[in-house]
Amino acid sequence: MQVIMYAGGEFLTGDDIADALLEYSRALGEEDQAQLVQIPIREPDGSHTTARFLIGPASQIVAKAVPADAYELVDEEVVARLRGLTRGLSFPEASTSDEQEPRWATIRDHDDVA
Repeated sequence: MQVIMYAGGEFLTGDDIADALLEYSRALGEEDQAQLVQIPIREPDGSHTTARFLIGPASQIVAKAVPADAYELVDEEVVARLRGLTRGLSFPEASTSDEQEPRWATIRDHDDVA
């Protein structure tokens, strides 16, 4: 288990979840982007909930390993989603067309401006 320290708070989550969050935060920082991310956390009373983090270039996140007094918090779907988003930033898909028109130009061409 790991404790994520963020914005003055501490959030207990699983190892893979914390690692994926940090990796995605790093990738967003490199691209000068920010996103809201929701991950599962364990409350001090043992119950589970979710926490939302705004992560990006200015994020100051620390994850610290802690002894697990209960079972590891696992959410394979969240980890896969975060890792997929990280890969998308690190290795963007190539365009299928060499002469793709910018989106703003397409929108502007269809405006009825006198």
